[in-house]
Amino acid sequence: MRFGMFVPQGWRYDLVGIPPAEQWQAMHSLAELADAPDSAWESIWVYDHFHTTPVPSATEATHEAWSLVAAFAASTSRVRLGQMCTCMSYRNPAYLAKVAATIDVISGGRLEMGIGGGWYEHEWRAYGYGFPEIPERLGRLREGVDIMHQAWTTGSATLDGKYYQVDGAIVQPQPLQAGGIPIWIAGGGEKVTLRIAAKYASYTNFAGSAEEFAHKSEVLRGHCEKLGTDFDAITRSSEFHTIVGADDADVARRVAAVEARVAPFLGPEKTAAYMSAYRGPSGAVGTPSQVAAKLAERRELGLGYSIHYFPEAAYDRSGLELFAAEVIPALQ
Repeated sequence: MRFGMFVPQGWRYDLVGIPPAEQWQAMHSLAELADAPDSAWESIWVYDHFHTTPVPSATEATHEAWSLVAAFAASTSRVRLGQMCTCMSYRNPAYLAKVAATIDVISGGRLEMGIGGGWYEHEWRAYGYGFPEIPERLGRLREGVDIMHQAWTTGSATLDGKYYQVDGAIVQPQPLQAGGIPIWIAGGGEKVTLRIAAKYASYTNFAGSAEEFAHKSEVLRGHCEKLGTDFDAITRSSEFHTIVGADDADVARRVAAVEARVAPFLGPEKTAAYMSAYRGPSGAVGTPSQVAAKLAERRELGLGYSIHYFPEAAYDRSGLELFAAEVIPALQ
């Protein structure tokens, strides 16, 4: 199994209490940790969101994803760089293909493209994007991925689509990576999203229980068979909300600290919803052996890449370091 980690960027209230002038250093120091030559982390990730969640805050930071990826490209040398995931409708796809190709060159060929249809209605409307129904959002995803694939494999893109029209959009320089920037299709929609993944993706990213993961894997396999693409060439990934402690008491202390940090901003109901992510199928909470056992179960179902969000990371690296020291070696 391969491993990535999210760098806190404020979106989940994971930089609160750190002055804005010091937040870049907090983020960059974690990127440096992952980038070290002896690091077990293969990649670092950010979220493509503009407003905090689950409560949009008028005062707390959410640093913009592609600005961060460009900064990490210039300030790291080994670790791969991704977003999970870019919202297709937030940027013109030809423009985004150009931005991504430039960042790939800056990074020396280390960029990943995580892309999805988008869901956070509050920020859609606040930024003037409207909030189209799911079929339109997925239609935009399908056309946008087509444009990016053309741009990165031929140097230009042309599409007279329902949602996007580009006519010979030149994308030079080309990405350094042979075949273009790897595309991660995020989401588990069975009729459209996984079909797009079967056609274009090097990676998928979907969540859910072990049973749901297995089911969606078979749906993806079916789409690949119909399209004549190679199911085994697509790496399946999932994101996990991760808190690791040395023993049960340490785990409980860490969970309580995370809850106490966000509670003043969210209120009781939203705090409960926030913390539920750590108890659900995407939670990886426990001692190293407990977390490793959960991930091993998913590995048996075909999970090849896990990406971990550590809510403590900007304040306390010890859980992240414990994961790297004990969980990752148990699964490699």
